[in-house]
Amino acid sequence: MTDLSYEALAAFEGRAAATSGEGKDPVNEPMIRHWCEAMGDRNPAYAGTDPVAPPTMLQAWTMGGLSGHQGRSAAYDELFALLDGAGYTSVVATDCEQEYLRPLRPGDEITFDAVIESVSERKTTKLGTGHFVTTRMDVRAGGELAGTHRFRILKYAPARRKPQGKRPRPVINRDNAGFWEGVARHQLLIQRCGGCQTLRFPWLPGCNACGSLDWDTVEASGEGTVYSYVVMHHPPFPAFDPPYAVGLIDLAEGVRMVSNVVGVPGDKVRIGQPVRLEFQRVDKELDLPVFRAAESMAGGGV
Repeated sequence: MTDLSYEALAAFEGRAAATSGEGKDPVNEPMIRHWCEAMGDRNPAYAGTDPVAPPTMLQAWTMGGLSGHQGRSAAYDELFALLDGAGYTSVVATDCEQEYLRPLRPGDEITFDAVIESVSERKTTKLGTGHFVTTRMDVRAGGELAGTHRFRILKYAPARRKPQGKRPRPVINRDNAGFWEGVARHQLLIQRCGGCQTLRFPWLPGCNACGSLDWDTVEASGEGTVYSYVVMHHPPFPAFDPPYAVGLIDLAEGVRMVSNVVGVPGDKVRIGQPVRLEFQRVDKELDLPVFRAAESMAGGGV
């Protein structure tokens, strides 16, 4: 996290955040109906032969959807790039204020402009340290000002918290006890059917391919690639230190297993990335198999 000059941030105040924006749809009854059903609002003013839109839908008529709007200004992007570059990469909406000047009715064509109204000095919150950014949007219907929408976010660097407590213990039963005994010896064991020789993971009491109950094990080489992954940020758990990557690993033997990908930040994990097995001591009683990304293998231990 890098300190930013407040003067550099305050220079963005008053600059346009969006210009000549257009609502993707005119005010319409289906959206009003969906909104009212979702909110449980049965006000008769929002239905009938001459309905108005609920005032709190003001922002809904300006949203760009997944494809976004094209009218966002360069100043807005510059401000966020400056904050991102200083380490304030997380964002959370904190509050909004709306003012309603005239009702909106089906058929109203919506246009809007937005301005960067304020950027706060650096603040420290429970989430982390960052800057509050407030934008004000002026919403018009047929060129007439219909309302204003102030939206405030916090751009912040998440506070680092040390994990507390033990990791949850694996559930061990008679069907998988051999696997965990192998882990304790720093071996990753894969079941092999005694009938058709099919390898299987996770461990099961019988073979899915031929139904045989006979089996033995082979030890995995430890080589694999990332088949898929997610990066966990929330919800927080006491013994974990987010963000962390959870991967579905394609083992060289042809089976897949779920485990952590370590050695690189979560945003550097990629599908198809080579990984290698290692065993990580998570507390004095428990080792777990994890997979280290290839780029970091030369760096040594955990």
